[in-house]
Amino acid sequence: MSGKHVAVLMGGFSSERPVSLSSGTACADALEAEGFRVTRVDVDRNVASVLAELRPDVVFNALHGPYGEDGSIQGILEYLEIPYTHSGVLASALAMDKAQAKLVAKAAGIPVAEARVMTRFEIGNEHPMKPPYVVKPVREGSSFGVVIVQEDRSHPPQVLSSSEWRYGESVMVERYIHGRELTCGVMGDKPLGVTEIIPLSHDFYDYDAKYAEGGSRHVIPAEISPNIYQTIQSLALKAHQAIGCRGVSRSDFRFDDRFSKDGEVIWLEINTQPGMTPTSLVPEMAAHAGLSFGEFLRWMVEDASCLR
Repeated sequence: MSGKHVAVLMGGFSSERPVSLSSGTACADALEAEGFRVTRVDVDRNVASVLAELRPDVVFNALHGPYGEDGSIQGILEYLEIPYTHSGVLASALAMDKAQAKLVAKAAGIPVAEARVMTRFEIGNEHPMKPPYVVKPVREGSSFGVVIVQEDRSHPPQVLSSSEWRYGESVMVERYIHGRELTCGVMGDKPLGVTEIIPLSHDFYDYDAKYAEGGSRHVIPAEISPNIYQTIQSLALKAHQAIGCRGVSRSDFRFDDRFSKDGEVIWLEINTQPGMTPTSLVPEMAAHAGLSFGEFLRWMVEDASCLR
C-alpha cells in the first residue's frame, strides 16, 4: 500500500474539533513517514465535493464527535465508493447513541449500569434516580456535558435547564459506578491490552484529564487480576462484535473492587473513533502489543474498505 494516496479527514465542526486536528495531524505525519502520499483535509460542509475531486485510494477518518463518527461521513464515503478506516454507517450511528448501544450490549450479555433516557427539561427539580448518578448527553464524546451528581446533592444539576447547555436535548441518567477506570481497545478481531486510567487532580476522566498535559496517568497493563484482565478483553471484543464495529474500537469500563477482589465490572460505552495521537490510549495499547505508531496506522489503512 506504500505510495497509495491517503486522504486524512480531520477538524470538522463538532465540539471535538481540536482533538480531531491533533489526531489527524499526528496520523498524517506518521503515514507520510510510512511512505504514503497524504492529503490533509480539514472537513467542512463541502467535504463530498472535495473528496470527489481528490479521489484518494483510501480515507483515513480522524474525525471525532457528531458528523465524524455518527455514520454521517461514513455514508458520504459509501456513496463515493472510497474505502475508509474504522466502523461503517450502522455501527458508527449505533455506538454514537449511548442509550441504543447500551441496549445492544445488554442483549449480548454485557454488564451495564441501570439507566434511563430523558430530555434535560424532564429532570426538573427532583432527582431522576437516587444519587449518586451520572448525566450524559446521549450523542457526545470526549466526556463533553457529563455531570456527576454525588450523594449529598439535594437537587439535580441546574446546568441541564440552562440556556448555556449545548449538548442536545436528550440525556442519559445512569447509576454512578464507583471504582477504577479501565479501557480496552480492539484491533480487527483481537482485543488489545487493558489500560487503567488514573485521572490526576480530576474527579473523573473528563475532557481535561483526557487531553491536557499531565491530566491523567495510563497504566498498561492494568494492575488487576488475570481473571478480570481477561474478562475485560473478552467484553471489549464482544461489544465490538455486537455493535458491528470494524477496524479499531475502544470500550470503557468501571471496575468496583472496594468489597471483593473480583468486584463488579461494568461496560460504559464504545468509541468507534478513538484518539489517534502517539500518546492516545489505543496507539499505546498497540505499542504494548509491539506495533509502532506507523505500523499500527498502516494496518488501519490496509484494513480500510466500503460496506463496513
